[in-house]
Amino acid sequence: MSAANDTIRKWGIFMNDHADFTRSVFSENPIMHRHQNAEMQFYNDVANGDLEAVRQNCREKRFLDKEGVGILSRDPLTNLKYHYIVSVAMITRFCVDKGMEMERAFRLSDYYIQKLDDIHKIELMGDLHERMVLDFTRRMKQVRQNAAMSRPINECMNYIYTHIRERITIEDLAEYTGNSTSYISRLFKDELGISTSDYIRNIKIEAAKNMLRFSDYSLIDIANYLAFSSQSHFSLIFQKQVGMTPKKYREQYYGTSWKDSDWEDEPE
Repeated sequence: MSAANDTIRKWGIFMNDHADFTRSVFSENPIMHRHQNAEMQFYNDVANGDLEAVRQNCREKRFLDKEGVGILSRDPLTNLKYHYIVSVAMITRFCVDKGMEMERAFRLSDYYIQKLDDIHKIELMGDLHERMVLDFTRRMKQVRQNAAMSRPINECMNYIYTHIRERITIEDLAEYTGNSTSYISRLFKDELGISTSDYIRNIKIEAAKNMLRFSDYSLIDIANYLAFSSQSHFSLIFQKQVGMTPKKYREQYYGTSWKDSDWEDEPE
């Protein structure tokens, strides 16, 4: 195709798009979009860790309210999925701007967008959106609380999160932050009220709980993934902390949704 013909083809496509857009703007029932202030306020509520405001938004089912919402697809479910992706993307960036570690924020974003593959009914979109916004909000509440902590402690917490699949020692944390092991140990006691080893163990057990609830990994796979020395060691530590074996925990909670009560006392 010559350059002239290609230019004519592209111009034709542009004119068709322009005509279609014009017809949509001047249709008999044009959509008047919601004012962005309310939407921006909601994103800020999430990024500020304002659980009460976000819970109220969820109770009012605002995400499923069609009034003032643009049509991104003629299929209602697909349309809602597109809006959900926009919501996740905006919340992720608001949270990064307010202090959430970028890698953690984007991993969380990827996780919740991938969950769309499991959604085939409109009513389930509301449940997924609620899970997503409450998860981000709780984590941002913790971020704001951590803001008062020292830089070495925040660096240690980020290191533990990103290296959760490895065996982590206090020597690793000391080397990473450029401090002595005794200094790091004292900071954990003073600022978190817990030893370094206990904090690492708690984070790994919380990760194990999520894997038991939301994946089909075997116990040995989970133990290996989280760098426990053996399945029996993992089971022993898990039962001591949670009050039941990993097998019993999976039987009781597998596939259950995240509700507010699940998170009240859990570290992020």
